[in-house]
Amino acid sequence: MELGVKPTITRNNGIDRYHANNIDIFIGDIFTVTKTMLGPVDAIYDRAALVALPENMRSRYTAHVTDITEQASQLLICYEYDQRATEGPPFSISHEEVRRHYAHRYQLRLFSSADVPGGLKEKCAAIEHVWRPQKL
Repeated sequence: MELGVKPTITRNNGIDRYHANNIDIFIGDIFTVTKTMLGPVDAIYDRAALVALPENMRSRYTAHVTDITEQASQLLICYEYDQRATEGPPFSISHEEVRRHYAHRYQLRLFSSADVPGGLKEKCAAIEHVWRPQKL
């Protein structure tokens, strides 16, 4: 569409796969995606997944994604704010939590931290952190 390509769309186990030259997009429940479905993964871009999940699902999510991608490098974007000020999602993810989920399998590099203009949902101050987890 915007890229000027028409993807091939297939469905497998409730997952829709949009495939075009050099790109695959999977839509569905991440927990039903397998290594076989994905094939080789060069990188993961997580802008809205980890922060969208409640705390009790985050460990399962990070372990699953790390496994099905064979520990592919990531670009991980998180927000940090006073969680008492507003309900998520997005949820606040501290540096300590990022380390808890990724440090045992990735080298973590914090690329940048910047204030969110207008705050989160215009209710409270927030900082956006951009991380680069890379395979150890």
